[in-house]
Amino acid sequence: MQTNTYAMDESYALYEQSKETLCGGVASNLRSAMKPVPLFLESGSGARVFDVDGNEYIDYILGYGPLILGHSHSELLEALSHRLAAGQQFGMQHRGEIELSRRLVQLVPNADKVAFSGSGTEAVMLAIRLARAYTGRSKVIRFEGHYHGWSDVIYTAFPMNAEVSASDMTALAGTNGQSAHALEDIIVVPWNDKDRLEAVLKKSGNEIAAIISEPVLCNSGCLHPLPGYLEWIRERTRDLGIVFILDEVITGFRVSPGGAQERLGIQADLVTMGKAIAGGFPLSAVAGRREIMDLISQGVVNHMGTLNGNVLSISAGILTLDILNRDEGAAYRHMEKMTERLVRGLKALLAGHGVAHTINSFGPVFHVMFTDQPEVRHFSEFLKRDAAGYSLFVEEALRHGVVLRPSGLWYVSAAHTEKDIDETLERLKIVVQRLFPHRAWEEEML
Repeated sequence: MQTNTYAMDESYALYEQSKETLCGGVASNLRSAMKPVPLFLESGSGARVFDVDGNEYIDYILGYGPLILGHSHSELLEALSHRLAAGQQFGMQHRGEIELSRRLVQLVPNADKVAFSGSGTEAVMLAIRLARAYTGRSKVIRFEGHYHGWSDVIYTAFPMNAEVSASDMTALAGTNGQSAHALEDIIVVPWNDKDRLEAVLKKSGNEIAAIISEPVLCNSGCLHPLPGYLEWIRERTRDLGIVFILDEVITGFRVSPGGAQERLGIQADLVTMGKAIAGGFPLSAVAGRREIMDLISQGVVNHMGTLNGNVLSISAGILTLDILNRDEGAAYRHMEKMTERLVRGLKALLAGHGVAHTINSFGPVFHVMFTDQPEVRHFSEFLKRDAAGYSLFVEEALRHGVVLRPSGLWYVSAAHTEKDIDETLERLKIVVQRLFPHRAWEEEML
């Protein structure tokens, strides 16, 4: 096994070239967080990617989530190459739209009808629009720490101080340039806090069109709902005529064939899905109750998009779901097994070197936090993690051939093998020894 750190000279050079004409040198601001330099890749295969310097990496970013089957899945790409010969984009209907929508209705709990779009952000925009049209109300409750895309109508920042998080429920703009009025109808509430949410519902329940929530807070700590919390929201929204939206852009088709709704036994009015739905091709969807979704059919709510129902993306969605659900969901069982092996190894490795940590997982997605808190269940607790220390760990991991997100979020794909997991742990063992040598020595002395 290679123990020397990787050279990334060509990535550095290309990054400087890129900044001359491409804003920030990257196509998404999220990628600029990669240190010591945003990698420039040549190819990917299975659970591994290969950069322009000839380095091989084990990948746990997976395209920021979509590559649930891994890179360059041979069956998927071969099927799509044949499909491409018949046309890449019609702007008119094709049989694939019927086939995929039927499968989603069969798989997703409480889904009577489906609408396709291109990204998770678009799906959330549509779900909120539907909720407002259906209820005739304008206000939307969202929770701190959750991510629902970067559109003006929902993108918010959060105080990074655990003591003031969501203290006044003010929706703070997520970026300069947002309309000053875009967030006037957004109410921010702490997640897993029934009392705070109930207070808002008692005060403004007849003005609220929707409550939107990730089923598990994957982006910020993989925080699970407290027992009965989502069920209580489901009951209260039904009582008050509020549309309950579950944002399953991350969890949809990743944690079970029916997503988190199936796994947790909860049914929302609307659900947004993306990322894993098409194995790396751009596709998202909104599914939900007939009487809400039919607002599109009736022309009450406009839903447009040049690439909605794109031939290749729809075909990729059909085949991705086929592969995931073969052999009674063998791919899901494999991902769970690999995730358990990896998380177990990470816990032993970090504990063995005296690194205080907590790992929260939900199916084949988990979050690693450097913290002395024995468990992290609230966003305010998540904010107390050693984010800077973990970022150094991620940077050193990249130098040793493991690609991780600085945020702490890990994805495991159906392509990860026991060899990938074991080699990851061997590489990270070197990383931990380099970063925490004194802690290892202290452990040996005890």
